[in-house]
Amino acid sequence: MALDYRKCAEEIFSNLGGRENIVQAAHCATRLRLVIADNSKVNKKALENVDGVKGMFESNGQLQLIIGTGTVNKVYDEFLAVTGMTAATKDDVKAAAASQAPMWRRALKSVGDVFVPILPAIVASGLLMGLVEALGKAIPGFQSSDWYGFLDMMANTAFAFLPVIVAISAARVFGGNVYLGAVIGLMMVHTGLLNGWDVGSKDAIETFFGEGIRTIPTWNLFGNLKIGGYVVGSISRHGYQGHVIPVILSIWLMSKLEKWLHKHVPEMIDLFVVPLVTVFVTSLATFVVIGPIFSLLENGVLAGAEWLVQNPVGAMVMGAVYPLTVVMGLHHMYNVIEAGMISSVGLNTWMPIASAANFAQFGACLAVGIKARKAKTKSVAVPSALSASLGITEPAIFGVNFRFMKPFIAAMAGGAIGAIFGAVTKIGATAYGVTGIPGYLTINNPVMYTILLAISGGVAFVATWFIWKEEPEEGDAPAETVKEDKVVEEHILENELFAPVKGNVISREQIPDDTFASGVLGDGVGIEPEEGLVVAPFDGEISSVTDTKHAVGITGPKGMELLIHVGVDTVNMQGDGFEMFVSEGDKVKKGQRLIKFSIDKIKKAGYSTTTAVLLTNSDDYADFKVVKTGKTNAGEKIIEV
Repeated sequence: MALDYRKCAEEIFSNLGGRENIVQAAHCATRLRLVIADNSKVNKKALENVDGVKGMFESNGQLQLIIGTGTVNKVYDEFLAVTGMTAATKDDVKAAAASQAPMWRRALKSVGDVFVPILPAIVASGLLMGLVEALGKAIPGFQSSDWYGFLDMMANTAFAFLPVIVAISAARVFGGNVYLGAVIGLMMVHTGLLNGWDVGSKDAIETFFGEGIRTIPTWNLFGNLKIGGYVVGSISRHGYQGHVIPVILSIWLMSKLEKWLHKHVPEMIDLFVVPLVTVFVTSLATFVVIGPIFSLLENGVLAGAEWLVQNPVGAMVMGAVYPLTVVMGLHHMYNVIEAGMISSVGLNTWMPIASAANFAQFGACLAVGIKARKAKTKSVAVPSALSASLGITEPAIFGVNFRFMKPFIAAMAGGAIGAIFGAVTKIGATAYGVTGIPGYLTINNPVMYTILLAISGGVAFVATWFIWKEEPEEGDAPAETVKEDKVVEEHILENELFAPVKGNVISREQIPDDTFASGVLGDGVGIEPEEGLVVAPFDGEISSVTDTKHAVGITGPKGMELLIHVGVDTVNMQGDGFEMFVSEGDKVKKGQRLIKFSIDKIKKAGYSTTTAVLLTNSDDYADFKVVKTGKTNAGEKIIEV
């Protein structure tokens, strides 16, 4: 019996908590995608029993109802008619879902979005920095060599100009002009300003500004105009090397201002007015308001750290909050405390606390790397963990732990417990600036230091293992929410796509058709066939069949929506040389015959035989990966998602 599309749409709507509870609605090839204002108002049990709904799951803030290829679009049309809503795209729904998240989650997501793209630069520099520092401590003569100077320059570049990299990435995230963002970032590390890492050093201040100057001078833009004890428009002449949060806040402000100006400034003068006003106002706000606020935080953190580090309770607190100061870009200031300790008592007792905190980040990040199933997560977590073990924690914090939050909390716990041990045993270092494994070169008690690292890293690893759970990406429907009698979702846990044709597998970009090669129809591969037979690449359901028999759509595990298109421009052959063995709606098994075609006829007609195998919803899978190219038999695994 044919599905009553109107009735299906009405029943879905009646269980969503009213029109005001539906923020956005769209559909893909198989699923109705909804963004709901209040999920507690949704009758999920009733939705699962609606005739026509094959399954239901929630992902990335969306309520997704599995309806099926060729049916979902008809139900969607009726749903729009019933609700009075207008059509939306998948991107619209994703944006609406993101806007429904709590403020704190959106803020954390923004930080993660800023740092994920720049992770390769941070990871590379972090690993190199740790190795160079370790070599310098192990081989004293190496520190005076040209190789050391060159490698040290390479290692420090990403961190020395971190505000610039962060500014560019943040501008992309917030929708601002990346070049204006770069200008703001460069301004914050301008060579005309004292290096931010030297703010606490009177000698560095005197060297930079001139003999007799022991405090950082200011630019007073409005003279001595004061409000209370505050000089209005006073700018401390130091940079913000190593800082993160001030940069992100400045670029967020810049992007908001730029967008507002574009809307209100006449187009005739937009090119001149908008960039000028944007940079001028953002610069003032950065150096007069945003920067000074974080300078005050720096001073508070430093004063508190000097007092807290002297006792186990204080050490526990600092071991826990240390990674938070890394997030705020304040941690480089601890060098002042460490240098003061060495000069006064000859022993740096802050270093074990920092090592405990850093090695805890290593333990948490390593747990994520081992436990994660997604290849993309593993590829970031494992090298980031290695970097953290060498004392460079930014890749682990910003790319993994802080992004997922629970590992970050577990690392705070590990750092706190390890720091207590460090304070009780009174171990210390004879230098500063080195933590983690390279810390063995400066520590006064290697055995106790080993125990400290084992405690902090071990606690963080175990805690992360038990409290962190990898969230499914959009399109990963949990198998238990899908009805057992629906073949299309029967193998929901599978993530493999097998070659439907025997031949030579090439990259998508090599397909001799601009549309396929560009990826506009989805990611995948091309296959130069050796045999004229297409078979099912997985168990699934035929979602579409062309009248000219040269292409077929098939929906399979994990919601995969696959297009198999035999040859380029073969639609012009009007079915000559093609034989189709399936119809729309047929359920098929892996290896089952779908299309038979004549390679000779295609070539004689002047067309390429290259067969496009494209996952049309590849953007739903963060871990999409081509695992094999070259000579391949039909049925061999070629793609993982």
